[in-house]
Amino acid sequence: MMKWNNWIWGVGLLWFLGLLGLWGWRIVNWVWLRPKRLEKLLRQQGLAGNSYRFLFGDTKEIGVAVRQARLQSMTFSHDIASRATPSSYPTIHKYGKNSFTWIGTTPRVYITEPEQVKIAFSQINDIRKTSSFPLRRRMGSGLVTLEGSKWAKHRKIINPAFHMEKLKV
Repeated sequence: MMKWNNWIWGVGLLWFLGLLGLWGWRIVNWVWLRPKRLEKLLRQQGLAGNSYRFLFGDTKEIGVAVRQARLQSMTFSHDIASRATPSSYPTIHKYGKNSFTWIGTTPRVYITEPEQVKIAFSQINDIRKTSSFPLRRRMGSGLVTLEGSKWAKHRKIINPAFHMEKLKV
């Protein structure tokens, strides 16, 4: 009877250690391996940005930029990008029109060239919005949250606004 009891405890301990190892692997993959792999892929596609920093990414710098933008007074000029989008302006200004920044372990990609924006809008089935968007319920069913056939319908409606002739004006 004693050997059977030890065997059960040994199997239980192996299961526990296996689950602990699996859980540990998932954590390491989430906080380090996946973001570094995504960073490598983004750089291969020609995007520039800060290197991934463990767990928090660029959230500290983004918070500082937002606070500074709120504290500064607005000047009367057409250059309002630093005030209107303080979270993305420093990255785009430093790394160019095609760049990325890190919000925690997730990269945020900035594409500002009209042709690439058009490609991104036309590939709705390949480029999906994350389902864990925290403000989705509060925002309602706006253009930002639409997917699938609803997005395709609204894309057809707003498509004429992105023609070069209208963008130049």
